[in-house]
Amino acid sequence: MGEPQRPGDADLGTTEAEVAGVSTAPGRDLGLGAAIALVIGNIVGTGIFLLPASLAAFGTVSIIAMGLVTIGAIAMALVFGKLGARLPAGGGPYAYARDAFGEFVGFWNAWSFWLTAWIGNAAIAVAWVGYVQYFVQQVFGLNWNSTFAAIVIALVGLWIPAFVNLLGAKNMAAFQLVTAVLKFAPLLFIAVVGLFFIQGANFGEFNATDGSWIGAISLAGAVALFIYSGVESVAIAAEKIKDPVRNIGRASLIGVLACAALYMLSTVAVMGTVPHDQLVNSTAPFADALNNMFGGSIGGLAMAACAIVSGIGALNGWTMLVAEMPMAAAKDGMFPRMFTKESGRGAPVVGILVGTILTSAMLLVAYASANAFNTIVLLASFTTVIPYFFSAGAQLFWLMTGAREVHKKRLARDVTISVIALLFAFWMAFGSGADAVLGGTLMLLVGVPVYIWVKSRRGEYGPLEVTHGSHRG
Repeated sequence: MGEPQRPGDADLGTTEAEVAGVSTAPGRDLGLGAAIALVIGNIVGTGIFLLPASLAAFGTVSIIAMGLVTIGAIAMALVFGKLGARLPAGGGPYAYARDAFGEFVGFWNAWSFWLTAWIGNAAIAVAWVGYVQYFVQQVFGLNWNSTFAAIVIALVGLWIPAFVNLLGAKNMAAFQLVTAVLKFAPLLFIAVVGLFFIQGANFGEFNATDGSWIGAISLAGAVALFIYSGVESVAIAAEKIKDPVRNIGRASLIGVLACAALYMLSTVAVMGTVPHDQLVNSTAPFADALNNMFGGSIGGLAMAACAIVSGIGALNGWTMLVAEMPMAAAKDGMFPRMFTKESGRGAPVVGILVGTILTSAMLLVAYASANAFNTIVLLASFTTVIPYFFSAGAQLFWLMTGAREVHKKRLARDVTISVIALLFAFWMAFGSGADAVLGGTLMLLVGVPVYIWVKSRRGEYGPLEVTHGSHRG
C-alpha cells in the first residue's frame, strides 16, 4: 500500500468532481489572460528601466548571466505550475511548504512572503516617484522634487492600488490587464525595433570588470537575479483563478517566458544602441536608446510615462498578494483571524489595509536615509527567496516520497527542474548580500512569537485562562 492521500492533491487521486468544484467555486474571477497579466505586471516593475545600465557595468558577459537566471526563473515557474495543480485551493508557497514540511514551516513561508510584499511595495513606490517628478516637471513645469512632495506622491501611488483592490478581483484584474499592456507594448517596441539600430561598437568589452569573466557572471547574476520576483503571483492568488489546475502552470510559464523575451531583447537592443561609456552612467537607458534611434528628446518623456504605468501596475498586483497570502494562512489558523475578513466584493479588506499601512510606514524609513532604499530592496529580495526555496524543496520532497506511480523519464525531468529551481533560489539568497541575509533572518525570527501567539489563541497549548491556584503536572 502507498502513503495516505493528502487532501487537495490532484495528482495523487483527487476526483474529477473535486477538481471541478475547485475550478468553478464562487470568487474565481481571473481567467488565463488576467492571470498572465498578473504575472507580467508583478515581474515587470520599475527595475527594468535601469536594468541595462546596471548590467552594462559588467560588460556583455551580463547577457550570459541573464540567460542563466532566466533558466532558473523558468524552472521556478514550472515548479509553481506543478504545485498549483496539485494544491489548487490557494496559498501558494505557504500551502506548499505546509503540505510538505508541516505548519511551522508553512507559517514561516507565509510570514516571509508577507514581509516581502509590503516591504517591496515601498521600494517600488520610491522608484516610481522619480519618474512622476520628472514627468510633471517636463510636461507641466511643476517642481515636485522636495522630500515632502515625494512622500505625498508615493502615498498616492500606494493607496490608489489599495482602493482598486478593495473594489474586488474583477476590477483589480481589469486595471492590471490595462497597465500590463500599456507598459509591455512600448518596452517590446524598443526590444524589437531597437535590434535594427544596433551597432557592434556600442557593446563595449565582453568583461568590463577587473576580475575574471566567471566572477563577472556571478556579479551580474546577483543583479539580474531580482528581476523575476513575482513569478509566484498566480500560485498565491490561486483562490481567484479560474480552472487553477491548468491555468496556474500555464499563466506562470507564459508570463515568465514573455518577461524573459522582453528582458533579453530589450537589454541587447539598449546595449547595442547606446555607447557603452554613456550607458554605464545613464539614469534613463531606455530614453537614451529612443533618442539615439530617432533623435530628439521625446524618449525621456515616453519612458517616464511608461515607467509610471509600469510602477502603478506592479503596485496594484503586489497589493493583491500582500493580502492573499496572510488570508490563506489565516483560514488555516496560521495568521490572526482578522486577515480572513472579506468585503462584499470578496476583497480581503483587512489584509489590503494593514499591508498598505505598513508599506506607508516603510516609505518614511526609505526617505529618512539615502541608504535605506538600497537596504529595503535587498532585504525584500532575501525574504522573497525563502518561499521560493521551500516551494522547490516541497516539489522535490513530493517527487521523492509521493504515493504515485511515475515513468522514470518523467520523474527524472521533474526532479531536474526542481533541483534547478532549488539552486536558483539558493543563488538568489546568496546574491542578496550578507547584510540583507542578517536583517532578513532577524525579521523571520520576529515571526516566531507571532506563531506562538496564534497557536495559543487556538488553545493548542492548553486553555487560554488558568484558574488561580491551579497548575498542570
